[in-house]
Amino acid sequence: MPYQIRLMQQEDTAAVQEVAAVTWHDTYDGLIPEAARISFLNEGYSDSMLARRREKSLFLVAEEGGTVIGFANFSFVNQEGKAGLGALYIHPDHQGRGVGSALLEAGKAELKGLQELFVDVEKDNRSGRRFYEAKGFRFLREFDDPIDGYPLISVEMMWTPDPAA
Repeated sequence: MPYQIRLMQQEDTAAVQEVAAVTWHDTYDGLIPEAARISFLNEGYSDSMLARRREKSLFLVAEEGGTVIGFANFSFVNQEGKAGLGALYIHPDHQGRGVGSALLEAGKAELKGLQELFVDVEKDNRSGRRFYEAKGFRFLREFDDPIDGYPLISVEMMWTPDPAA
């Protein structure tokens, strides 16, 4: 594996912001208006928000040759064994190489006591939904999930460990 998975550090902030921006624009062009994407990125990936997320959740990056090429952000497991996957983004130039799968598996391994992992995916993000389905996530529900006043529908999906594993 030419890339490594590690915890996000403060000095990774600009690189994570870049991966988020490139990936969001690539994924959601034609699905979410540019102004809504920019507003979301400015709020959700500000320096202060990333610092909070690093402190209060599990934030992993995939790095190759000193460059961050992807990241995943998980909530910690609660008392019921539930956690959420808030973000999993791989730079488009590095998609299809197993980086997303490696980040997902590393996060699940770090989250001790994990019984259920939830993720929300924009309904029309077909590649995202296929990725999670291939990883054993199943559909739970659709819900309204507006972004910056723009109406969106998201899909909640859930993964549970294989009892035979």
